[in-house]
Amino acid sequence: MSARGEFSSRLGFVLAAAGSAVGLGNIWGFPTQVASNGGAAFVLVYVLLAFVLAYPVLMAELIIGRATQSNMVDALGKISGSKLGRATGIWGFITVSLILSFYALVAGWMIAFGLESISEMFNLSSISEWLTTQSLLRNIIFCGIFMFLTAMIVTGGVSDGIERWSVRLMPTLLILITALIAYVLTQDGAMEGLKVYLLPDFSKVWDPDLLISAMGQAFFSMSLGVGTMLVYGSYVSKSEKLPTLGASVALVDIGVAVIAGLLIIPAMYVALHNGVQIFSESGELIAGDSLIFTVLPSLFDSMGAIGQYVALTFFVLMIIAALTSSISMLEVPVAYVVESKGVTRSKAVWLITLVIFCVSTIIAFNFESLFGLVIAATTQYSQPLLGLVLCIFVGWVWKRDSILQELKQSDEQVEHSLFWKIWPWYIRSVCPLIIAIMFYRSL
Repeated sequence: MSARGEFSSRLGFVLAAAGSAVGLGNIWGFPTQVASNGGAAFVLVYVLLAFVLAYPVLMAELIIGRATQSNMVDALGKISGSKLGRATGIWGFITVSLILSFYALVAGWMIAFGLESISEMFNLSSISEWLTTQSLLRNIIFCGIFMFLTAMIVTGGVSDGIERWSVRLMPTLLILITALIAYVLTQDGAMEGLKVYLLPDFSKVWDPDLLISAMGQAFFSMSLGVGTMLVYGSYVSKSEKLPTLGASVALVDIGVAVIAGLLIIPAMYVALHNGVQIFSESGELIAGDSLIFTVLPSLFDSMGAIGQYVALTFFVLMIIAALTSSISMLEVPVAYVVESKGVTRSKAVWLITLVIFCVSTIIAFNFESLFGLVIAATTQYSQPLLGLVLCIFVGWVWKRDSILQELKQSDEQVEHSLFWKIWPWYIRSVCPLIIAIMFYRSL
C-alpha cells in the first residue's frame, strides 16, 4: 500500500469509479432522452458512442493517473512538462468544484423529498409542505447536510472512505432500483412505457440531434474531463490491467443508465394512466427536475398508502446515486491540496467542503440568475473542452513510449493487443475531432 492510498481490490475500484459515473443524470436524464429519441434506437447509438468516444477518454484519464500517481494538477504538469498542463489541472478542479456546488443543491432537494415521504407517514402535513416548497432556508440546510455526508466519507481516505462506502452504496442502489422496477411493472400503464422504451424507431438513428444527444450523454455520464477518473486512476495498483478495468467501469455505468430507463419510463406511463401530466406543451416527455419533483411525486400520491414507501425508496436511491458521484468530485480538489500544499486530509476535506458550500449558498441566494448559468458553463462548455485538451495532451504531447511502458507494468503483451493497435491513434485523431464537432453543435 503506497503512502498516497490505493484501492485494495478490483471490485472496490470498479464500484467507486462506476459510482462516480452513475449520478443523477443517469437516472433523470438518460431515460427521457431515450423515450424522446426513438426508444431502443437511442440506447443502441448511446452504447456504441459510449465505447467509441467515452471509453477512449476514460482510458486516457486512468493511464495518466496511474502513470503519474498524482492529483490532476501535478499529473498534467508531469506529462506535458509545462505550466499549461498545470493550468489545465487547476481549470479542471475549479470546474469540478463548481459542478459539485450546484449538484449539492439538487441532492439536498432529494433529501428533503425523502424526508417528506416519512413526514407523510406520520401525517405531519405542515412539515411536508415546508420540505417540498422551494425556499432559501430549505435549500441551504439540505445542501449543507449533503455536503457534510460527502465530506464524512472522503475524510476516510481511499480504501477506508471512498472504497468502503462505494462497495456498500452501489449494490444498495442496484437492489433498490431492481425492487422499484419489479413493483412499477405490476402497475397499469407500465407495459405501454416499456414498449416506448424498448421498441426501436430506427428512422431517428441518423437524426443529427439524436447523435449529438447520445454523444453528450455518453461523455458526461462517465464524468469525464474533470479529473475524477484521473484521480481514481492514480489510486489503482500497478498490477491491474487498465484496458479491462476501464471496460468494466464503462459497462457498469451503461448498465445502470439502461436499467434506470426500465424504472423511469414505465413509471411515467403509470403516472399518465393515473391522470398525471407527463408531456410538456411541445409534446415531449417531461425531463430533468420537473420529472423528479413534479411528475413522480404526483405518481406516488396517486398510489395511496403504499406510495409513501415507494417515494421513500425512490429518493433514497437518488441520494445514493448523488453521493457516489459527489465523493469522487470532492476527491479531485482534496487530492491536490493534500499532495501539493502538504495539508492533512481531514483539514483539506473540511476546508474545501466549506468553500464549496459557500459557493452553493451564493447560487441559492441568486438562484434565478446563477443556477442555470453555472450548469451550462461547467457541463456544456468547460467539461467537453477539458476532455478535448486531455486528448491532445495524451495523443500529441505525452510520449507514446511512456504510455506503453505504463501499460506494460500490468501486461507485458499489451503492445500486441487490439487495444494498443487502435487506441493511440484514435485518442490522437478521432476523439478530438468528435469532441470538437459535438462542442460546435452544442453551441
